[in-house]
Amino acid sequence: MSILLEKHIVELLQERNDKAISLLYDHYGDTLFGVAYKVVKDEELAQDIVQESFVKIWKKSDTYDPSKAKLFTWLFRITRNTAIDKLRSVKTKTDKEIQIDNSNVYKIGVDSIRPELMDIQENLDKIESKYQIVLDALFFQGMTQQEASEELDIPLGTIKSRLKIGLRELKKIYGSSLALLALLTLVS
Repeated sequence: MSILLEKHIVELLQERNDKAISLLYDHYGDTLFGVAYKVVKDEELAQDIVQESFVKIWKKSDTYDPSKAKLFTWLFRITRNTAIDKLRSVKTKTDKEIQIDNSNVYKIGVDSIRPELMDIQENLDKIESKYQIVLDALFFQGMTQQEASEELDIPLGTIKSRLKIGLRELKKIYGSSLALLALLTLVS
């Protein structure tokens, strides 16, 4: 790429001219895709990262300083950092997912529990409805805390608090081990 073209792109970026993104994509898109792909090793994810990077580039265009780095170096860093962040995010999400098939939690004494004899529904009705709703979303509908927060339009911190309090209330009714086993029976 010629120095004049690079200088022209930088001027367009600093002027917030839409042509800058088009020129950047035409001249750097494939290379930045390669940068993203090298980090995540997934074509579709790399494409998403390039798009996300271009949004960041556009939003941060006023922070680019040609005296500190060449344009490509700046673009490279944004794309690489975005790819690393995305990879960490995907890894964290995968690590946090519950692997029910590989778990032995459900095998501990659950077969001997008979939910029809535990009057679970009757006792759940003793808990305030705001806790019932959260327990229902998390345990019976299989939502994550984040999904429940979005679906119920309740802040994530409130979801966590209501879950904790709801389980505490169940513990008062069933005792610590029976409350857990009651939930596990209903979930399985």
